[in-house]
Amino acid sequence: MQRVNVHEAKTQLSKLLDRAADGEEIVIAKAGKAVAKLGPLEKKQNPRKKGLLKGKIRVSAAFAKPLPENVIAAFEGKKAK
Repeated sequence: MQRVNVHEAKTQLSKLLDRAADGEEIVIAKAGKAVAKLGPLEKKQNPRKKGLLKGKIRVSAAFAKPLPENVIAAFEGKKAK
């Protein structure tokens, strides 16, 4: 993590933003005291690998059966019959 002073941050803002977008964090200091941190909004994630859990998860046959009337009524905010 690099530390820059306010004057340098103002003159090099565009370059610092590019570095932050690439994942780097930069501390901005005023009179030698850290006052702000510039960094990416979201950390880059590795792409998910397809089929990673293949064969490890089993879905019950009951999963596809219709829900009971009382459960449907509860989802719709109605009283069960």
